[in-house]
Amino acid sequence: MPDWALIPWKVVSSFMRAGAVANKAEVKTGIWHKLFTHFDQHLNWYFPLPAILALAAIVAFPMVYNIWLSLHDWFLVSPIGPQWVGLQNYVQMFQDPKFWTTFWRMLYFIVGALAVQVPLGLLLALFLNQEFRARNLIRTIYLFPFAATPVAIALVWGMMFNPELGVLNYFLELFGLPRSLWIASEKWVIPSLILVDSWEWTPLIMIITLAGLQSLPKQPYEAAVIDGASSWQIFRYITLPLIRPTLVVATMLRSIDLIKTFDIIYVMTQGGPGEASETLYLYTYKTGFQFFHMGYGAALVVFVFALVLVFNLVLARVRR
Repeated sequence: MPDWALIPWKVVSSFMRAGAVANKAEVKTGIWHKLFTHFDQHLNWYFPLPAILALAAIVAFPMVYNIWLSLHDWFLVSPIGPQWVGLQNYVQMFQDPKFWTTFWRMLYFIVGALAVQVPLGLLLALFLNQEFRARNLIRTIYLFPFAATPVAIALVWGMMFNPELGVLNYFLELFGLPRSLWIASEKWVIPSLILVDSWEWTPLIMIITLAGLQSLPKQPYEAAVIDGASSWQIFRYITLPLIRPTLVVATMLRSIDLIKTFDIIYVMTQGGPGEASETLYLYTYKTGFQFFHMGYGAALVVFVFALVLVFNLVLARVRR
């Protein structure tokens, strides 16, 4: 067949190849379009996803490992590795008299600190919510304890609590009151620690409550003033119900911190005098890192975590 006779077939085949390439490009373009559309519609998930995965790995692994360790008996300095004991550590924990002693002492510390910090923080917030001169300066001064490091605070208060050289006993004598042993007394060590913790963290309650007060609507107050309500009635029937969710959030945050309080107690008393200020969190630390009973210490950590979870659930229910 002559070459000129093949020309029509070559033209047709060229058009067929061009059409096939166009179809493939169109398919590829459709796939990429779908991918880009999907990615664009879910940007709020894809951008934080690496951080979420990293945080999950950082948090989940220690938690799972700690639960696994709590089911084993392991003395850290022993050449024998962890031995499976099941729930034996938890049985030992609830039968341990020292566990219950430190647990009730921790509750005493928590309830005492909240009983001081929440009302005092509310009063300071109500005071700073008023219009007067130097209000911003006073707010800044009140935030100084909140900005200081707990270890530095514990060292300074430890010197102030010194029975012989401390400035607090000097002021007691100045007003004709007897000297106190403060943190050297089994009777007064927990109240003294509550005083230090309240001095440091009441500003947190204050600033959270103050933010809540400044976000309250003005209309109920205007209506109450027109109706002739007193200041106490306005506070009791308007301010307190409206500010309750904010107070619950502040109480929740402080409860979690109080359960985990370690620094000021360890620096100031190390659980003393004797064991009068040894809370459950400090007992957990000593069990694991001073006596090296890692399995039992891990079981105590699991209990503390469960305690924090229960506190959160109860307070969240109250907030509703």
